[in-house]
Amino acid sequence: MYKTGNDLPEKTRIQIAALLQDRLADSIDLMIQAKQAHWNVKGSSFIALHELFDKFSEDSEEYVDLIAERIVQLGGIAEGTVRLAARKSSLPEYPLAAASGKEHVAALSHAIATFGKLIRQTIDQANEFKDADTADICTEISRGADKYLWFVEAHAQAPN
Repeated sequence: MYKTGNDLPEKTRIQIAALLQDRLADSIDLMIQAKQAHWNVKGSSFIALHELFDKFSEDSEEYVDLIAERIVQLGGIAEGTVRLAARKSSLPEYPLAAASGKEHVAALSHAIATFGKLIRQTIDQANEFKDADTADICTEISRGADKYLWFVEAHAQAPN
């Protein structure tokens, strides 16, 4: 950890930075999974899903940035390489053979829901550490993840 004037105790900063490293890996994985869906979606709803997945990937890059910058603000080092993210991500593996809109909607919905659950757990943990700023950042990310979960899931929720 780098020295900082941040008044959170060093032990707390170390614990929060470690927790955020896990969410950083997850957010990088989520961003790339959305790109995977964007590049490979096929079918009658192609253009709608292609554009939705691209927009989600772009917006989720903000999650990556918010998390990485908070780690550094706490005196840590944001470890955001793709190799490290692949090793550390808690998200389910994306099905590379997915092609149809239905398959991509199911896979990406599952990834977003998993990420949302993990980020909400991080909010609770940040609150336990009395780090309102990290909790606030994670709350912002949670709201965005929930919004995109709604957008993506809506493609699978129409009555038959």
